[in-house]
Amino acid sequence: MTPTAFPCTQCGQCCRNVHLAQQTRYLDRGDGACRHYDDAGKQCLIYATRPEICRVDRQYQLNYAQRMSWDTFVRLNVHVCESLQKSAAQPAPELSIDHV
Repeated sequence: MTPTAFPCTQCGQCCRNVHLAQQTRYLDRGDGACRHYDDAGKQCLIYATRPEICRVDRQYQLNYAQRMSWDTFVRLNVHVCESLQKSAAQPAPELSIDHV
């Protein structure tokens, strides 16, 4: 049985939030986003040669295949992806003078 492909929506939220995971913090360009992420084009500038941490299937094989099924791994990653998308869609809270 061939595993299903990871259902990436290419929203870029994982690339815009590399500061959130210890494994990807070294890619942070200073604003939380990956130094290889092109904001204007919404794409990875080094996709063909991207680090292994950015390759979902490779990370599964290296670190998770012995602990969970591919379907479970995908489900967990989709949950994180959806959480990042939700938080990006929410406007930043406004500060009142009482909070300053």
